[in-house]
Amino acid sequence: MKRFEGKVAVVTGAGGGIGSAIARRLSAEGALVVVTDVNTEAAAEVVSGIEAEGGRAAAMTADISNKAACFGLIEQAFALRGRLDVLVNNAGINRRGNLLSLSDEDWDVSFAVNLDSMFHLCRAVLPLMIAAGGGAIVNTASQWAFIRPPTTLPTTRPKLRLPPSRRTSHATMRRTGSA
Repeated sequence: MKRFEGKVAVVTGAGGGIGSAIARRLSAEGALVVVTDVNTEAAAEVVSGIEAEGGRAAAMTADISNKAACFGLIEQAFALRGRLDVLVNNAGINRRGNLLSLSDEDWDVSFAVNLDSMFHLCRAVLPLMIAAGGGAIVNTASQWAFIRPPTTLPTTRPKLRLPPSRRTSHATMRRTGSA
């Protein structure tokens, strides 16, 4: 039996790069993977590839910079099989610029995607995982969260806030007997 047989996994930012590799691997291990991306065509292409390899996947377009979209995504994914076992917070963006060239919108969307979305997605999925007796949340960050050119503002730095939020999520599940 495969490690994720019968499980449902949501992977954000799965329309390409590391996200699509994570989605393909989870599928190869037996999971039904919800391939989530802001790019509908990219998500559909990853799903087609997974299905061609004999896996199961569904594409869901979501702009996770929006709180309501985060909760809606989890609700839709849960409705597929009445369960949600794995959440991979992989989506991230990098807006480059210095203090004078980076727009307010670039700053705001960077925080919304790189940090706020993880908070909202974890908040949406934790009650489902607790009720089910457990689950797994994986938060990723790129090297740009740790390294940056001296002439740019650190718009990927919000991902450095992940370790404390991960510990809090785990402690919440542990207190309920779900971890």
